[in-house]
Amino acid sequence: MIQGTGSHVGKSLLVAGLCRAFSNRGLKVRPFKPQNMSNNAGVTADGGEIGRAQMTQALAARVPPSVHMNPVLLKPESDIGAQVIVQGRRVATLKARDYTVRKPEFLSAVMDSFNRQLEAADIVVVEGAGSPAEVNLREGDIANMGFALAADVPVILAGDIERGGVIASLVGSHAILDEADRSLIKAFIVNLFRGDVTLFDEGMRIIEERTGWAGLGVVPHFPGAAKLPAEDVLGLEEPAETPKKGAAIVKVVVPRLGRIANFDDLDPLRQEPSVELVILEPGEALPGDTDLVLLPGSKSTIADLAALREAGWDIDIAAHVRRGGHVLGICGGFQMLGRLIADKDGIEGAPQNVRGLGLLDVTTNLTADKTTVPVRGVHVATGAEFSGYEIHVGETVGPGRSEPFAMLEGHPDGAVAYDGRVMGTYAHGLFGSDAFRGAFLANLGATSSTRYDEGVEEVLDALAQHLEEHLSLDRIFEIAASRGSDERKSA
Repeated sequence: MIQGTGSHVGKSLLVAGLCRAFSNRGLKVRPFKPQNMSNNAGVTADGGEIGRAQMTQALAARVPPSVHMNPVLLKPESDIGAQVIVQGRRVATLKARDYTVRKPEFLSAVMDSFNRQLEAADIVVVEGAGSPAEVNLREGDIANMGFALAADVPVILAGDIERGGVIASLVGSHAILDEADRSLIKAFIVNLFRGDVTLFDEGMRIIEERTGWAGLGVVPHFPGAAKLPAEDVLGLEEPAETPKKGAAIVKVVVPRLGRIANFDDLDPLRQEPSVELVILEPGEALPGDTDLVLLPGSKSTIADLAALREAGWDIDIAAHVRRGGHVLGICGGFQMLGRLIADKDGIEGAPQNVRGLGLLDVTTNLTADKTTVPVRGVHVATGAEFSGYEIHVGETVGPGRSEPFAMLEGHPDGAVAYDGRVMGTYAHGLFGSDAFRGAFLANLGATSSTRYDEGVEEVLDALAQHLEEHLSLDRIFEIAASRGSDERKSA
């Protein structure tokens, strides 16, 4: 199990790299994360939801994604509450305090899923969440040491040297954990180093001396990480591909909304040299040379629509359309483009009707029913095929649906305004399909030069080689094989 001294220390990337590295050695590998918190979810073949990171880790392990790779997924809907997904299905929406009380109930599902992964694999690489040093959250924990202790899984603790204080964070974690939890940690990794790793030899010695844990290596910063789907919204800060000189550039602007979801839709566009992807921050005006405004998915469409209006972007978008600009709304963004969002059952808060942006002649009725399904589609305007997934609540109806954006499994999806410049769809992941992305960009006057899926595979292979060079993978496998040994049980 890879745990971290904090969030964003590179746990997801380390697990993905280890999955590919062990798969390259001919082992049957499965990723696992007991509990994840993210609005960046993917949909498995059977329509279940798991964290996007586990989708990538499954790809790294060369196995189909499964709900048992991430049995508990929390999808924040507000600052104090989240939707709770257990083994792929929504079971409740709980405030943080209520979830803290109830989370021990979910340990049985976590253990069931973990045991299923064990049965199918030579090695399971587990990812923790946050930090085990948050001992105020230890009681009832199912994400870090609570799971590791219940499943008798040895732990490797990763620290992030890029932010500074890695010695204190690793040694401090050792100091604050109780003896039962501390004994589960067998080694540590120093991650995200920039420069000559030998300069940290003395630091590794100090950490080993203070903790008694074995140092498995110092992992230099891996630049290719920006080309993998981001685990959370902080991934939007990574620099995009540098535009080619002389190339036709399309400026795609994405307003940053507080409940943005499934923003991995942006990843393929970020990697296109012909695309300048701009994340518009609150307080910033829409640039006058914008070609496409892309409204992404949202976990709380009504709240994000209100935030969009508060930022004045509704006025900017309307002016952009009058100038001949294009707009694409995906999922929640599609719902915002309509005339009305009706929430009579209070799915997103108090029952209410909310006026949309009025750029598409459709109305959305929010319901408790949730659609989660993989899809294959054809873009009506270009005939380009794509694959993706739907993940949304509500149904969108109205005259605008007579001009669909796509045909999904033979059924009409989304809507397109009469002039073809304002579009909405429920299909996530469509930009990951090279044929669709190329055709869509061509309509905007640019050329696609990226093979997205091939690029992700190349990065995963490079990541695996990166870890082979800088970590002792043989020692990691030995640590994993020590699970359940008499020596560990007596420790």
